[in-house]
Amino acid sequence: MKEYVASDARYAAADKVYRRCGNSGVLLPKVSLGFWQNFGANASYENCRDIVHLAFDNGVTHLDLANNYGPPPGAAEEMLGRMLKQDFASHRDELFIATKAGYDMWQGPYGSWGSRKHLMASLDQSLKRLQLDYIDLFYIHRYDPVTPLDETLQALVDIVRAGKALYIGISRWPLNALKYANEFLRGQGVPPLIFQGRLNLLDRAVQEEGIPAYCKENGMGFISFSALAQGLLTSRYLNGIPAGSRMTLGGSLQQEKLSPQLLEYLNTLNAIAVERGETLATMSLAWVLAQEGVTSVLVGARTPEQFAESLRCMDVAQEICKELPLYPHKVF
Repeated sequence: MKEYVASDARYAAADKVYRRCGNSGVLLPKVSLGFWQNFGANASYENCRDIVHLAFDNGVTHLDLANNYGPPPGAAEEMLGRMLKQDFASHRDELFIATKAGYDMWQGPYGSWGSRKHLMASLDQSLKRLQLDYIDLFYIHRYDPVTPLDETLQALVDIVRAGKALYIGISRWPLNALKYANEFLRGQGVPPLIFQGRLNLLDRAVQEEGIPAYCKENGMGFISFSALAQGLLTSRYLNGIPAGSRMTLGGSLQQEKLSPQLLEYLNTLNAIAVERGETLATMSLAWVLAQEGVTSVLVGARTPEQFAESLRCMDVAQEICKELPLYPHKVF
């Protein structure tokens, strides 16, 4: 296996690549690498390694994982742990690594949700898989309507105080709960660094709820997952559902989502992108980056070439993206 040597030019375009995350000292790349898809046990290690190398060589220092990313759950963390030991041992302090807890991981009453028991145990398991002593950013992955918020939030505070995480993030919480978390965590001297929510041209629910604006007003960053709507906002579905696509695999992207109205809209967007000399994917990512309060977009990739295309969104004129037509119907 060929030894990896990081590019000496990886920070040459730092002024273009990074944004400050809220009022913190953290700079995040506008495009961050997400491990939600394509980094499971059945994925090619060499291909995944090439994607991560390409990302780092272009200044993408932020890698986003969760305990349940795979399949099977934990596989993505194990894969990155192998890479960290093999390729990035001397670059650990250049990387900003995030993981999460809150979704199903093991059987029994403590294998999911937001209890102190689950969060503490899950993070310890994640650190072992990643072969790390600490994580840079630890998220509560989803809102737990049953566990008292104080229990969840105090566990996050204690995780930081124990040195197992440097920063705390909130993912997929409603605005009223986010406001409570912000006040609680700030009161404990552990302000939330960032909120992670789904924002793309087909799903603007977090904007309608006012979450990115609240984050900006309160010194938090905002990072969008599923910024390409699981591939809908790429050229892959412009002519219908191709064989072997994610939509044919019976996962979270159901075939009925690709209605005739949506297909027409996607082709309208694609025509605008082509006229501008861009791709639908890069233009769609640039639209997210142009929105108020957004720090970064999370992008996954099946190949290094796909990720390289995503990186080009940083060259798209964002002011123009604000004028794109918006889809009037609910997709997600």
